[in-house]
Amino acid sequence: MNTWGWSQLALYIVVLLLLAKPLGAYMAAVYEGRAIRSQRIGGWLERLIYRGAGVDASRDMTWIDYALAMLWFNLLGALAVYALQRFQMLLPLNPQAMAAVSPIPLSTPRRASPPIPTGRAMAASPR
Repeated sequence: MNTWGWSQLALYIVVLLLLAKPLGAYMAAVYEGRAIRSQRIGGWLERLIYRGAGVDASRDMTWIDYALAMLWFNLLGALAVYALQRFQMLLPLNPQAMAAVSPIPLSTPRRASPPIPTGRAMAASPR
């Protein structure tokens, strides 16, 4: 590793050590339910999102609720990525004018490619 790599590593460790105490205090305040500054600033937005999503912040999730939420989240995420790939040519910030990704052809059979010749003679097997 060169000098630039070591300096980046040292900077990363210093930033990590400097942020450990404030981040730990913030997380402790959140988990203990104490009022924190970020709740006063963005609490209205969080409550609006919860109301729109039908979430009751005072009720704990059961494992079934959590599993269903994870499945819905992953399904919606997969559909969003698929839509981004299919409509890539219409999206802004596409300077290379890349075309959309084609859908997977389900009806086309996959064939094995022929063996690649190596240029070496094949030894005859003993009989």
